[in-house]
Parts: sequence; C-alpha cells; structure tokens
Amino acid sequence: MTVDREPGETSVIGRISSRIISFWPDSTARMRNVDLIAVLVAVLLPWSTSGVGIGILLWLAALAATLELWPFLRSLRRPICLLPIALVALAALGTLWSDASWEARWHAVGPAAKLLVLPFLFYHFGRSARGMWVFVAFLASCILLMAMSWIVAFDPSLSLKRPEEPGGHGIFVKNYIAQSQEFTLCAVVLAFPIVTLLRDRKIRQALLLTAVAAGFMLNMAFVVVSRTALVTMPVMLAVFAMTHLKWRTNLLLLVTAVVLGALAWTLSPQLQETTDTFARDYRLYKETNRPTSIGLRLEFWEKSLRFFAEAPVIGHGTGSTRGLFEAAATGPKTLAQGQVIGNPHNQTLSVAVQWGMVGVVILYAMWLSHFSLFRGEGLAAWIGLMVVLQNMFTSLFNSHLFDFHEGWMYVLGVGVAGGMVLRARSGPATCSGTVQP
Repeated sequence: MTVDREPGETSVIGRISSRIISFWPDSTARMRNVDLIAVLVAVLLPWSTSGVGIGILLWLAALAATLELWPFLRSLRRPICLLPIALVALAALGTLWSDASWEARWHAVGPAAKLLVLPFLFYHFGRSARGMWVFVAFLASCILLMAMSWIVAFDPSLSLKRPEEPGGHGIFVKNYIAQSQEFTLCAVVLAFPIVTLLRDRKIRQALLLTAVAAGFMLNMAFVVVSRTALVTMPVMLAVFAMTHLKWRTNLLLLVTAVVLGALAWTLSPQLQETTDTFARDYRLYKETNRPTSIGLRLEFWEKSLRFFAEAPVIGHGTGSTRGLFEAAATGPKTLAQGQVIGNPHNQTLSVAVQWGMVGVVILYAMWLSHFSLFRGEGLAAWIGLMVVLQNMFTSLFNSHLFDFHEGWMYVLGVGVAGGMVLRARSGPATCSGTVQP
C-alpha cells in the first residue's frame, strides 16, 4: 500500500510522485527507479552541487511512490532516526531565541536539514538489495575525478577552477578539501575488499583494487591533499588494522607504511609543502600575529568557547554565530578582528554556540548511535563505520556535518550502508515492493 495523497496535492514532490506512479504502475519498476536515482546522486556528488540537490528531490519523489506509511513511521522510533530528526528540530526551535535576522535564522537551519533524509535512506535500503550499486557508482565517479585531477595537474588550462586559486593545483572541479575527503574515504574503504579477496585467493581482483587505492594515495601525495586528510587517513587505517588484521601483520604494515610515507615525503614537493605548513602557520601566528589558517582557527575556537560559556544550556540560537563574531570584532584588537564568520570550523563548537549543551549531547548521541550501527562484519558495515569515523574526526577541524559536500557524503554513506546493515540483520523485508537480490 502506497501513501495516499490528497487530490489537491500541490507540492513538487507530490506531483512528481503521482507522475511516477502513472508512468510505472508496477511496484518493482518504481523500486528500481528509486535505486537508480540514488546511483545518479552518488555519481554527481564529486562533481556538482546543484545536481545533487535536484537528484535528492527526485529521489524523495520517487520514494514517495513506494512508501508504505506505517512501516516507515515505525522505523522512525529507532535512535538512528530519532536523533537526526531531534537535531534538525532543535535547529528549527533555536530560531525562537536567536537575535539574528529571520532570514539568517532560516538560512542556518538548512545545513542541518539534510539529516532528515537519513530515515528515508535507512527505510528504503532496508528493503532494497541494490545498496552496493550506490557505493560502486560513487567509487567509479571518484576514479574518473582522480583521472581528471592527474590531467589538470599537467595541463591546468583544462581545469574548471582558476589555477591561481589557493589549492587549485590538480583540481578539476570543487576544491581540494572535498576531493581529499573523497579520495581518502575510497582508499581506506578499499582496504576491506582487498584483504577479503586476498584471503579468498582472488589475486587479480585484489591487485586491481590495490591499484585503484594506490592511485588515490599517489594523487594525494604528488598532486594535492588537505591537511585534514593527512591527519585523518592514519587514524582510519589504524582502525582497519586493529579490527581486521593480526598483530604481526599490523607490525609489518606499520613498518612498510613508515618507509613508504618517508619515501613519498622525500620525493613529493607538494607533500613537503603541505606538511611544512603545520609548523610554519603556527609559528607565524605565535611570533608575528599573522592571520594564518591555523592561527585563525585557534582564534575562532577561543571566541566560540567564550560564546558557549555565555549561554551554555541552549546556546544563542540558530544563525547567531555571525552576529556574535561581528560583535567580538568591535572589541579589543586581536588576530581575528575583522574576521567575521558564520562557521567556527569545528562541528562541536558550531552546535554549542547555537544550541548549547543540549545540541552537543544530541550531536554526539547521533554520531555514537550511527557508529554502533556499524559494529559488525561485512563490507556495508565497514563502509558505514569509515564514513562516521571520517566525519567525526574531520569535524574537529571543520563543520563537515553542516558543509554541503561532506555533509551529503555522510548522509548518503550512513543512510545507504545503514539500510544495508539493517536488511542483512533482519533478512529481506516482507513489505510489498521489496527488491530481491
């Protein structure tokens, strides 16, 4: 039974859903369409912002044509669904006590609103057996992006970005932070199937995936990489080693990684430049008070902690961050005076400033509930685990859950992998329209 719509339904999603039902009366075909649109979104994610937004709207409309209301509503009782909804609800309620303009308040709700798609992804891919299609599509899209990155590294005129942009070397589209996030996730996730194939003595397939993973890592070593990715990748690889390898293998891999890392650093001027900026930016900040990336972050974090201390329970309200920094810029002269931002470059502080300890508790409860969902065996659990771990760790240095690209990586990765894990635990769903393998 699909969701009943009122005859006067005027929403875009409702109209598209009605058209889908009329074009594809067969429920199996409608389910397949939902899967294919999700695949399209995964393909577009490394390349396009507007394409992802349009794709998500189309996906929701297609899903509405297959939605069974009561099973979906029952699925919302799980913490993995309730907590994202609670965080978005808090963002909406936070508009009531914010001093920002109403335009700024509702604009600030938007970055959190993408979390509302998570329950729909859990529900659909808990029924569909095509979840892995989405991840294969994302990997293939990232491989193509990696090829373009190598090409524009040698011929910058082919890039859609201006070569003089900071970090523009080797970037065909978007930016080096988003590209590094994608390549890091792909390289680390591939470690699981590589080891599995080696254990099954499927050497050719293992070597093929190893070559792909090596391509991502070589690109980050010799073309461009973000400092956040440099810090995050060892943590993700360490989690893989501890959970899937024996201690002797870990010791051998550690020695190998140190040797190869030292060799890559020696041969790559780009990698040397990136790592040197850690110490250089901090030194310039401390000694000359220059507005370096690290120095500004430290200033933003210090001010954000002060804002949090002023309203520790429910914060200053949704969209209040920019106004607080504007007020702070008129005070005593500091490094960040005049640097007015709406994002303190730390996910916890971004939530704490706006919604206080209440928001922080919900944020970490959501992360932990999703992390716990993927404590198990299998490729889907491994993908979900790495998506959550990457987002939690990189959110120490950025507000990646609320950023468009990294936020949708989280929503799509956790939602699809979570649905696959739930389906594997409960067996194929019995509701109508379920896609069988």
